[in-house]
Amino acid sequence: MALITFLGAAQTTTGSKHLLSWQGEKREHRLMIDCGMFQGLRELRRKNWDPFPISPDIIDAILLTHGHLDHVGYLPKLVREGFDGPIYGTSATLDIAELILRDSAHIQMEDARLAKKFGFSRHENPEPLYNEDDAEKVLPLFKPLEYFRSYGLLEGCTARFHHAGHILGSSFIEVTVEEGDHPIRVVFSGDVGRFNQPILRDPEPPTGADYFILEGTYGDRVHDTANPLTEIADVVNRTVERGGSVVIPAFAVGRSQQLLYFFSQLLDERRIQPVDIFLDSPMAVKVTEMSWRHKEELDLQTLLGVNEGKIFRRPEIHMLQTREESQTLNDRKKPCIIVSASGMASAGRVLHHLSRRLPDAKNTVLLVGYQGEGTRGRRLLEGEKEIKIHGQMVNVKAEIVNMSSLSAHADYTEMLPWMRRMVPPTRTFLVHGEPEGLAAWKTRIEKELNWDVTIPDLGESVELLPVAKRITRHVRPERGVRDVERVTPEQKVAAPSLAVLAGPGASLLPIALGAEKVYDEPPGAELAMRILAETSSTQIIYFGDGTANGETKAFLETLSKGGRRVWVLAAPRQ
Repeated sequence: MALITFLGAAQTTTGSKHLLSWQGEKREHRLMIDCGMFQGLRELRRKNWDPFPISPDIIDAILLTHGHLDHVGYLPKLVREGFDGPIYGTSATLDIAELILRDSAHIQMEDARLAKKFGFSRHENPEPLYNEDDAEKVLPLFKPLEYFRSYGLLEGCTARFHHAGHILGSSFIEVTVEEGDHPIRVVFSGDVGRFNQPILRDPEPPTGADYFILEGTYGDRVHDTANPLTEIADVVNRTVERGGSVVIPAFAVGRSQQLLYFFSQLLDERRIQPVDIFLDSPMAVKVTEMSWRHKEELDLQTLLGVNEGKIFRRPEIHMLQTREESQTLNDRKKPCIIVSASGMASAGRVLHHLSRRLPDAKNTVLLVGYQGEGTRGRRLLEGEKEIKIHGQMVNVKAEIVNMSSLSAHADYTEMLPWMRRMVPPTRTFLVHGEPEGLAAWKTRIEKELNWDVTIPDLGESVELLPVAKRITRHVRPERGVRDVERVTPEQKVAAPSLAVLAGPGASLLPIALGAEKVYDEPPGAELAMRILAETSSTQIIYFGDGTANGETKAFLETLSKGGRRVWVLAAPRQ
């Protein structure tokens, strides 16, 4: 019996953990998708200390959708308690997870040290959830996987990763398990990014799923449509004019790099006067450097900008690594911009900058992303006049500005078109959202897409039936198994006229921006079969080196037999 159990991110935006189990020929298998740490409200954070619902040593493997703490931060505790299986993710996700886990362990140890030193913990001897040694024991378990390729991970289980556009390395994961020759396809959305945003490639749409585990962070809200460049320029200019500095709590992964991109553009266009910009986060600095290495993650415009040195490497931008470099900002009187982690002001160096700058009305704190319930960022957003930092109450006199237009999560107006391209799933489970937002998101999906939607409770297990069985059981139980059309005539849409682009390097071509779908991978019969199954365009553009080896011939012949017309675009020879 295949089951999915929701061990985190159920009616909350944190602690993502989903356990998929199924029966093999000899034993039951268990695969966990994400292994995040609970953050935010105290009652949520306390769940990190609760006994894990099952013995970690019976979990066979873990898949990671991306490297944020609320999706990977529980790994060291799980490993310490007995998990020793492989941990799979894209190459960039595993690189980021390594940074996140080391940083998390360091912050927890430092917070425990400060709590003990200054006595602001109710525990006599406060301890971290895990330490740096625990984090290091996770890293040998990391196994990188490529996008687009199907991998047989366990008996009766294959997985495929697709770009999700949320942060560097982020993906949604298509998992297919088989019980008694009955395949069940489960798609885990992870966190879905936004479209037409700088730096990262756009999210790819899923082609379909039997069961869809879908995030709902912005299921009840629409992002501000204001131009982020104009908003940032206004904040910086008015703050600098009154002699103040701008402090930006920003996630080290994704948001910090996006801000540097925008600041570079504003400086090039002379919409802000030259001002020193400090990226004060060792992790953010490393992720920025990592962006140069993982060019497979970048969109074409950003790739050109990185190669030309216009985005991250410029004299106005200073990347601070050491504590001593950070401390030099404490006594700085000249206006500047400080970008520092964490993004919800829950920990890290930004707390020292907030403690220093919040009491002065000439300064500005710019909030540029989602602020979880119970975090300092949320309390600033809600207008509190005093904030506790390191056990001390700090007056809030600085200007507080919120920019929702920079969120890395797609809102419902962006998600619905993405979802409409799917064959409708048999059942959709909404996770990673606050209760009110998930309820609104459920209502909207049911009304606009006519999907079957469920909001699971924390710890709830749901049986996943093969689609034929499920449809038979609910539609025509008296006549046995029948072929049931999954898409009604009303749901069908005209086939798009856009072409499909395939071949190594295809995503870097300008025409990729207008393609129905892009397969940036070598040719072969397997790729051709996927194109036939996943796309409707009759026009295929193959970008290759002009050679006609066996794999290329099989690719072209399979597509031709499938009724597709293939145009070969030869890459220039070096």
